[in-house]
Amino acid sequence: MPVANLKNIFISLIEKYHPFNIRYFKFVVVLAILLLSSIVLILGWMSAKKVREVVTEDFNQQQHVLAQHAASQIRSSIDALKRELRLLSLSPTVQYAEKPWYRLDIAFSSVRENGVLEIRLLDIKTHSVFVVSDGNRRQTHSLSNEDMRYLDWGQQKENRGKIFLTDVVRSPDGKENKLIMKMVVPVWQISAGQNQPEQTNNFSGVLMFVVDANRLIRDIIKEIRSGKTGYAWVLDENGVFLYHIEQEFIGENAFEVRKGKKPTISFDKINEIQKKNMLRGEEGTSWYISGWHRGIEGEIKKMIAFSPITLADEYQKRLWSVAVVAPVSEIEGAIQSIHVQQFVIQALVIAIIVIGGLIINFMILSWSNMLELEVTRKTIELKRSEQRYKSLVENAEDIIFTADYDGKVLSMNNYGVRFFNRTEDEIIGHNISEIFLWPSSEVLLLMIQKVFETKESRQVTQLAIIGENQYWFNTKLRRLWDETGNIYAVLGISRDITAIKEKEKEEQRYSVEKLASMGTLAAGVAHEINNPLGIILGFTDLLLEKNSPGSQAYEYLKTVEKQALNAKKVVENLLRFARYTEHKEELIDVNSSIETILAVVKNTLFMNKISLKQKLQKDLSKVKADAGELEQVFLNLINNAIQAMKDGGTLTVQTSSHDDYVEMQFSDTGHGIEKEHRSRIFDPLFTTKKVGEGTGLGLSVSYGIITKYGGAITFKTKTLHEAETPGTTFIITLPVGKP
Repeated sequence: MPVANLKNIFISLIEKYHPFNIRYFKFVVVLAILLLSSIVLILGWMSAKKVREVVTEDFNQQQHVLAQHAASQIRSSIDALKRELRLLSLSPTVQYAEKPWYRLDIAFSSVRENGVLEIRLLDIKTHSVFVVSDGNRRQTHSLSNEDMRYLDWGQQKENRGKIFLTDVVRSPDGKENKLIMKMVVPVWQISAGQNQPEQTNNFSGVLMFVVDANRLIRDIIKEIRSGKTGYAWVLDENGVFLYHIEQEFIGENAFEVRKGKKPTISFDKINEIQKKNMLRGEEGTSWYISGWHRGIEGEIKKMIAFSPITLADEYQKRLWSVAVVAPVSEIEGAIQSIHVQQFVIQALVIAIIVIGGLIINFMILSWSNMLELEVTRKTIELKRSEQRYKSLVENAEDIIFTADYDGKVLSMNNYGVRFFNRTEDEIIGHNISEIFLWPSSEVLLLMIQKVFETKESRQVTQLAIIGENQYWFNTKLRRLWDETGNIYAVLGISRDITAIKEKEKEEQRYSVEKLASMGTLAAGVAHEINNPLGIILGFTDLLLEKNSPGSQAYEYLKTVEKQALNAKKVVENLLRFARYTEHKEELIDVNSSIETILAVVKNTLFMNKISLKQKLQKDLSKVKADAGELEQVFLNLINNAIQAMKDGGTLTVQTSSHDDYVEMQFSDTGHGIEKEHRSRIFDPLFTTKKVGEGTGLGLSVSYGIITKYGGAITFKTKTLHEAETPGTTFIITLPVGKP
């Protein structure tokens, strides 16, 4: 995927989901980088600390295992010497001191590698001491006082079978750091000897191993290595070093010899470990400060692991302790390696965070610059477009305004302001009722509210009274949507059509005058025709009396009479159309006038098989008109409906009240009005009826009556070619009358 596309996707995601102002986003990115880097460093430091603790603890645990192993080996060596000593005491040559050298030599050869310096047999019978020592030297000498104390201990029956361990002391000769420990066992004659066929069970003396404790321990401890330079040392229960890598410490008190070597260093920590843990037979791990290590001097922190060596029997307590120590620097190499790896990982993570943050910041800055350029370009285009539209609106010769639901004017172009001869402050924010006087303002406000309610555009032609002048406006109302899809205002474009209306009135006035002239002419013609018709009808009537009905002459006279009567009817209608009558306007009940006419035509409807449906609204508003003229209109419409339904049908008469007008509908189910006739049905003398059935004046007269009272008469029609159910509905609207 191209980089540009990735950039656009990234920018669109930020633009869509960023929760704050993008202007501050780059600062947030920098802050996030610093925060993440700090978190990585803190986690790294905590991790390094934890690693150090874990590695140190693990290393010390390994030292502890070494200490436990060393303690176990020393204990095993001592136990082996004890077993050998007991075994040797069971020998008859030893029990009866009968040539014991050979047996003592064999025993010495097997235990000398375990640090045994001498084997001594103290014979109470001869008060002699048989000694076998290194180099197969055999010696015999008399009992010393010390030997006598061992014999006194040994001949006590409660000590039979026990092994007595003496304290560890320096060798009397003071050579080679020898630390002497004696292992003493009583010898009882419990076996048959060479010269003693039966056992005597008498006490014969004691058998003794003289052991070099330092050598015994050294052979086990000297090979121990903790890390590269760590080593082990051993204390007895008195705090005396039995073994130490520092030769001058062997046989010395541990609490004193360290202080003597380095008086400037505090050994409180190791002294506390020795006193509270090691000399009490406990095991564990810890650390302390030393002043040297394998020839290196100075304050050196060391780790220590220690384990007890229990040598005592049930009646004697002998407790040694072995310690394995190593400087902390032994593990620093491993820790350093881990730290290097960790540092590389941290550096890599921080580098990724920083680089990622810089990339994000760079893209944000790029996007921000691009956005600013785009906003600038769009702003310029918007200003140009706004200027164009403003120029169009301001230079238009129509009144262009916007208004809210309550009719408050939100804006109006300069032409409108000039038209109403007011200032902008006197129009903007004011209600249209303050600009258009009643009733034009009411009609306009009603249309505006209908646009809000129906969300459909409207067009209204209304008369506006502005000051002392009257204007006709054709106003188109369009809804204006907000970003939530709701109508927030209505745009109105009002065009002054006063001149057009005046022209229409002039043409109407001309038509009226023309009709009046035609009416006068028709009246004169009718008057001139009426007299001959009267004579014709009079003589026809005389001739009918002289001829018998059924004769041919009689039939001829009836035809003459019928045609004369038709001519008379036409003449009467012409006279009625042209006759001037005094208007008698009053508030009338339209429903009552309709019911009066329906009562008259009831029989006619029945004879023509026409059913009647009345939907007259109760409490119908009254209109101001002449009741007789309205009844004439109703009768004309009903007669037309009857003639349209020659084969029967349904006549529906309906009335309804609206806000400011009353509506009347007369619907038939007849054949409808053909398209070519629809534009002429209100023309005088126009008729589609057969000769003798209509004069062509009914609808024109009705139109004149309704428009005279400020109403309107329209129609809707469908022929059989246009709908399955043809028919015609005439709709009359009259303004509500005011007292």
